[in-house]
Amino acid sequence: MDKLDASTLRCPLPLIRVKLWLRAAQDGERLRVLLTDPGSRQDIPAYVSGVGHRVEVLADDAERLELIITKAP
Repeated sequence: MDKLDASTLRCPLPLIRVKLWLRAAQDGERLRVLLTDPGSRQDIPAYVSGVGHRVEVLADDAERLELIITKAP
């Protein structure tokens, strides 16, 4: 599983990195993402599920959001 620690990045950089990963990833590959930026915490799950990929929330509290994204076929 690939990992993206975007905790120090501000919107839109985390979303750009996720889009680049989705473009390069094979179907079924997974990405673990750590986010702290409020905009990214809303935008990334909405974008990823909106384009048909799976999003699983591992942790969601006041300080961070941790996701696993699975690329769909």
